[in-house]
Amino acid sequence: MADDKTEEMERRLAALERRQVRSERTSAVETAFWAFMHKVFPEEARSHMKAAGREQLLAARAYLDHWIAKLEVNEPENGRRHESIEID
Repeated sequence: MADDKTEEMERRLAALERRQVRSERTSAVETAFWAFMHKVFPEEARSHMKAAGREQLLAARAYLDHWIAKLEVNEPENGRRHESIEID
């Protein structure tokens, strides 16, 4: 029983320390923004917004990967383009 309480306390302490480190890295504006988000939007809405943001980033990644692949296909190996000229 005591071991269970100790483990629980250690887990809670680690969570608090992670929150403290995170809060030290955030600016006052970011803190105010997240406080507003938590006050205005319910958890389910925030969850959907997070998923939507992830999908937008995945779309951007797919777009960039597409154009990077096109550049790699069209790019000569040594960076120079060669042209064949026939001489009569």
